[in-house]
Amino acid sequence: MRIGIIGAGKVGISIGHTLLHKGVQVTAISDVTGQKAFDRARPYLGENVLYTTDNISVVEVSDVIAITTQDGFIEDVAAEIAGGNKDLKGKLFFHTSGAHPSSILKPLDEKGAVLGSLHPLQTFPDIDSAIRVLPSTYIFIEGSTLALAQLEILGKSIGFTTVPIEGNSKVYYHLSAVFVCNLLCALLYAGEGIMKKVNIGLEPFFPIIRATLENIENKGPLMSLTGPIVRGDAGTVEDHIHAMGGMELHKRIYKALSLSALEIARKRNILNQEKLTTLEHILEAINE
Repeated sequence: MRIGIIGAGKVGISIGHTLLHKGVQVTAISDVTGQKAFDRARPYLGENVLYTTDNISVVEVSDVIAITTQDGFIEDVAAEIAGGNKDLKGKLFFHTSGAHPSSILKPLDEKGAVLGSLHPLQTFPDIDSAIRVLPSTYIFIEGSTLALAQLEILGKSIGFTTVPIEGNSKVYYHLSAVFVCNLLCALLYAGEGIMKKVNIGLEPFFPIIRATLENIENKGPLMSLTGPIVRGDAGTVEDHIHAMGGMELHKRIYKALSLSALEIARKRNILNQEKLTTLEHILEAINE
C-alpha cells in the first residue's frame, strides 16, 4: 500500500509520520505553499518521500491518497484531480474532515476511485503533540464498503481503534467534538478572565479540572456535576450574577451552561419543583 498525502499541515504530517513508523510506505506529499511546508514535513517524513506542489504527481505514485487540507479546500482538490484525465480506478481517496462526508469527493468517484473519510477524534495544536496522542485516539471512518475495509486497516495503524459512522451523521459528530474540545477551551478562557480579577492563574485549577474529567470518564457527565445548581443554592447563583456586572459575555455563558446544569438536576430528580422554578427564573432573567 503506497500512501500519498495532499496537504502538509499538522494532520497530514502527523498521520504520515505515524504510518511510516508502522511500516507503511509514504510515497509523496504535496502542498501549494511549497518549500516552507516541506521544511516542516522533512524532519517527520524523511528524504525518501516526493515533496511537490503538484497534487496530480502525488496521485500518480500512490494507491491511497489522503486529502488532509483544510475543509474549505477539499472539494477544490477533488475537482482538480478529477479534471486531470487520469484513470483512478481502484485508488482510495479519503479526506480527514470531521464535519463532511466522503460524498464531497464525488468527482473522483466518476473516475473510478474508491471514496471515504477518516477523522482522528483528537486535538492537534502542533505536530509533536499530535504524534504523541494518536496511539490512544479513536479514528472515525466513513465511506463505501470497499473504502471501509481499507480505512479500518489504516485507522488501526494510526490510532487506537476505528469507529464507523454514517456520512449524514458526521455534522452531529463534529458538533459534539466542538462542544467537548473547542468550546471547553473557550470556557476555560472565559474562566481565566474572571480569575484575573483576583490575580489567580489557571494552575491552581488544574487538579479540579483533571478530577472532573476523571469523574466524567468513570460516571458520565450526568452523575459528575456538582456545585450550586444541583444543590439548589439560589443565593450563590444570585451572588455570581451580581459579581459579573459589566461582563455581559460571561453572563451569557453562565446563563446557557447553568440552564444545562439545571436540566441535569431535573434528570437526577434531586431538587423539588420550587427550587427548580426559582433557579430557572433567576437564570432566565440574566441579560433581560
